[in-house]
Amino acid sequence: MTPIPLSTEAASIATPGGANEDLVLTGPLFALVLDGATAEPGASTGCGHDVRWLVAEVGLRLTGALLHDPDGRRPLRELLHDALSDLATEHGRTCDLDNPCSPTATLALLRLAGDTVQHLVLGDSTVALRDRSGAVRVVTDDRLERLIHLPWAELRRHRNQPGGFWVAGPRPEAARHALAGSAPAAGLATAALLTDGAARLAERYDCAWPELLDLLEREGPVQLVERVRAAELRTAPGRYPGKHQDDATAVLCRFETPEGR
Repeated sequence: MTPIPLSTEAASIATPGGANEDLVLTGPLFALVLDGATAEPGASTGCGHDVRWLVAEVGLRLTGALLHDPDGRRPLRELLHDALSDLATEHGRTCDLDNPCSPTATLALLRLAGDTVQHLVLGDSTVALRDRSGAVRVVTDDRLERLIHLPWAELRRHRNQPGGFWVAGPRPEAARHALAGSAPAAGLATAALLTDGAARLAERYDCAWPELLDLLEREGPVQLVERVRAAELRTAPGRYPGKHQDDATAVLCRFETPEGR
């Protein structure tokens, strides 16, 4: 079977005036976005590293695992589990990984494996898939969203706990709770990977998911983030739970059929 090529276009833009705690990594057969959880104000993390270090370390290990599995034989949850386990072994030598405020991140991953597109979502990042009929399927983990109204001191007790929410960090078993799935590559036209700072265009503001993908396909990731910033400026702070503005990362993936080359 003739392989279906994957092309990607990405943008990652920091909160105005802040440092970007998101990360985007792409390869010939995959795309990955990570979103570092901002440190809890005034709390000791038990860790000598900041969240950007954690994001980079998870990203490097997971990317390495993907590159060493070019045929896509190992499940994505397994690759993520091994990446987090390897990081925890090294990280735990210097830092207190039992501290409930230890750095963590959410992520969304897409991989082209032969004639199949595989995806994985952990935390409140999103994968949106558009098939060749135009239908859109959105994969997002709402377990954190159900708890985001809680104060920091309460929210931290639900992190990486049964009945709570799961994120990438010091507990490798979080990978087992990631949302994972697949679809035939020949049936897909495009896909989007979004951190919550970019997905809020649909989740908070007046943009349906098909319209978000239309914008992404037509004008690209930078314009999508600019639309998010404009919506944030039109909205009063405190209107929604969580951050009023956030780092925003978007990746557009296109799948080209052999007939379409």
